Amino acid sequence: MEEIIKELQNIKQNTDLNYSVKTSVEDFTQKIFSVLFDDSIDLAHSFEELENLFKAAAKISCMCPQEVCDETWNTFAQKLPKILKDLNKDANYFMESDPAARRIEEIYFAYPGFYALAIHRLSHEIYNQNLYLFARLMSEYAHRQTGTDIHPGATIKAPVFIDHATGIVIGETCIIEPHVKIYQGVTLGALSVSKDKQDKKRHPTVKSNVCIYANATILGGETIVGENSIIGGNVWVTKSVPDNSVVYNTIEANIKTR
Repeated sequence: MEEIIKELQNIKQNTDLNYSVKTSVEDFTQKIFSVLFDDSIDLAHSFEELENLFKAAAKISCMCPQEVCDETWNTFAQKLPKILKDLNKDANYFMESDPAARRIEEIYFAYPGFYALAIHRLSHEIYNQNLYLFARLMSEYAHRQTGTDIHPGATIKAPVFIDHATGIVIGETCIIEPHVKIYQGVTLGALSVSKDKQDKKRHPTVKSNVCIYANATILGGETIVGENSIIGGNVWVTKSVPDNSVVYNTIEANIKTR
């Protein structure tokens, strides 16, 4: 057993991993959702606790000098009022878009698409401060909870409606404009995966008032889905779609009597 431990120690010398960053970020993620959407809590006390959780996670994940890392909390905190306003816009748009929703509380607490979107809006601001690991761990926590994989680098303007959520993938350089509806299984991805394209736009742009139905796949950094368009279910799109278009498969499903 001592030999095994020694061998493991020798292997681990080549890495500098700290698993506590994962648990710290998950604690912060759970806390911030309750701070934003639980009106029964003591906001001042909870905000202080939230700051401590943020700084604990940032301390481990931030690659900058400590004073720079500490300042990231102040920058992030200043963004929270706008983020909450955007999320309230999202929630209202969910209510408008889904006839199955009967109370706004359902949106906040029972819709995985809203939860994934909320964590994305928060992690996106952290990503913009170059806290990439922190942001990715937040988005991955939401992915695990909802089945929705939204890269924190993606730009999603408010309001947006994400229904059912499971299986949705939205890539790092994707841009989604307001009043877009996205259903389960949609992929907004890259045409090819190559490391030399890391700093280039690899994912599509979706203009306002677009509806993308289940399991549609839209790929490519130069691909633009024009305003007021409908992308049908199971469609594969790799080139731009003009405004006011309807894109659908031509395969018919035939029904006959048994």
